[in-house]
Amino acid sequence: MSPWAQSKGNLMKRFRVIGIGLSMLILPEFVAAQCAMCRAVLESEGNVEVAEGVNNGIVYLMAIPYVLVAVLFYFVYRKMKN
Repeated sequence: MSPWAQSKGNLMKRFRVIGIGLSMLILPEFVAAQCAMCRAVLESEGNVEVAEGVNNGIVYLMAIPYVLVAVLFYFVYRKMKN
C-alpha cells in the first residue's frame, strides 16, 4: 500500500472521530426541548419550575443511551486499534 493511501485512510479516520465528537457537543443545543403535549400542559399551569424539571428529566433520560453507546464505541475503537 502506498504512503498516500495510508495517510488518506488515517485522515479519514480522524475526520470521522472529530465529526462524531462535534456532533456530540452540538447535540444538546438541539434536544433542549420537550414533547409538545408535555410542554403545553406544564406551561398552561404556570408553574415554570415544574416545567423546567420535566424538561431536564427528559434530556437526562435521552442522553444516557447516547453516552453508553459512545463509551461502547470508544472501547471497541481502542480494542481494534491495538
